[in-house]
Amino acid sequence: MTQILMIEDDAQYASLLTDYLKQYNIEVTNYEDPFLGLSAGIEKYDLLILDLTLPGIDGLEVCKEVVSKYDIPIIISSARSDLSDKVIGLQLGADDYLPKPYDPQEMYARIISLLRRYKKIATVEETHEKITLDAGKETVYLHGEVLDLTPAEYVVMKLFIQNRGATVSKEQILYDSDVFQFSSDGSLAVILNRLRKKLGREVELKTIRGVGYRLLS
Repeated sequence: MTQILMIEDDAQYASLLTDYLKQYNIEVTNYEDPFLGLSAGIEKYDLLILDLTLPGIDGLEVCKEVVSKYDIPIIISSARSDLSDKVIGLQLGADDYLPKPYDPQEMYARIISLLRRYKKIATVEETHEKITLDAGKETVYLHGEVLDLTPAEYVVMKLFIQNRGATVSKEQILYDSDVFQFSSDGSLAVILNRLRKKLGREVELKTIRGVGYRLLS
């Protein structure tokens, strides 16, 4: 399960996002007090969502401290409209900036895209039972044999494997920078159908109606 640390003093906002992300096997722990958030064991989390307007300390200072001590992706989420806040936040080391109000679907897509980029930094091998991903070689194996995939099929398959046990939304696939070529539902549907044929009967790409797709085996 993906673990996200959120430092946000708007409890209602945090609750809405927390409830939304549960369906994707993402657990959010929110701290309204930034000082408690900074002492929460940041290294155990996969990503930080950080508000800027916080009690007792400015969010940019929190960002600066986190970047100086931890290697964790940071998404700044703020209602402050000053362009300089965005520029400074990114210069300090934040990875993304999403102004409020935002749609939880967009935040979810940004979270997954950012985690994917961080995973790309290192060569990792991930397994989903009969499926093996060698990210360094950009290769997927089925029962130890190379699965013949097009570049677009590989990107989609990689997302499914990296999010094993969770549902991957259509928005997440379309938002991913490598798959902007999928500009319509039809083209994505074609890729999914091709993947299903190549995976055979033992591995299923299940459609979760109204939510997305999940890799099962």
